[in-house]
Amino acid sequence: MGCVQMEGLPDADLPEVAFAGRSNVGKSSLINAVTGRLKLARASNEPGRTREVNFFVADEALRLVDLPGYGFAKVSRGAANRFQNLGRNYLRGRPNLKRAYLLIDARHGLKSVDTEALDALDEAAVSYQIVLTKADKLKPAEVEAVTAKTLQQISRRAAAFPRVLATSAAKGAGIPELRAEILAACGL
Repeated sequence: MGCVQMEGLPDADLPEVAFAGRSNVGKSSLINAVTGRLKLARASNEPGRTREVNFFVADEALRLVDLPGYGFAKVSRGAANRFQNLGRNYLRGRPNLKRAYLLIDARHGLKSVDTEALDALDEAAVSYQIVLTKADKLKPAEVEAVTAKTLQQISRRAAAFPRVLATSAAKGAGIPELRAEILAACGL
């Protein structure tokens, strides 16, 4: 189910985890990998394709939520602000949100554009965890280095969960660990 306004959100009757991140960081691909369904969430090579809050029910026990990306999108600034504000409003006002997963491209690490997202999550007091995506594009030592650096960068942030996961939707690396984190966050 996709929603373009807060009024259209489903009832808060199931625990939810949300996936947020820059445009083209791999949110849809990661959701597909976590669920084991190849085309559940639509992945695109064009930045800014997710323009609504998308909900996916898993085993009638929890919802995975795909939020619009932030940063570059091939739309007008006004349109980008509308769908990005929808994602921010969702994060601030959802009582059944158990954790947000902030996806960061492992090849680039945290960038200045991510700081605004970190600040917003801290301000909203939403528990969030950093998930590095596309880790298969790096050598193991590079993945370890970016993981350690990212953990150090978020160590003083109030709402940050103190563990960084490195994943690859393409190769399946880190996906079982992410599934376990999601279930634990939802109390399942």
